[in-house]
Amino acid sequence: MVLLAVAVNQVLCAVGAVQVLGLIAAAVARLAEGTRHERGCQWLCILALGVVGMLCGFAIQFGPDAAAACAVTLMLMTMISVVDFRSGG
Repeated sequence: MVLLAVAVNQVLCAVGAVQVLGLIAAAVARLAEGTRHERGCQWLCILALGVVGMLCGFAIQFGPDAAAACAVTLMLMTMISVVDFRSGG
C-alpha cells in the first residue's frame, strides 16, 4: 500500500482560499449587473480587490510563485470586472 503524505502549509491554503473567494466575488459582481443587488455586489468586489491586492504584498515572503499566483488572481478579478464581451465592437 502506497501512502502519499504531503506537507500542507495552512497559510498557503488560506491564501488560496482568499484568491478563490476573490474570483467568486468578481464573478458575482459581474452577474449582478442590472439587478437590484448590483451596488452591493460591486462593493463586495471592490473590497475583494483590496484584500487580494494586500495579499499580493503579503505573499512575496512565500516566494515568487505565491506572489505571481496572487498577481494573476488580481489580474483575473480586474478583467472579470471590467471587460465586456457582450459589446459588438
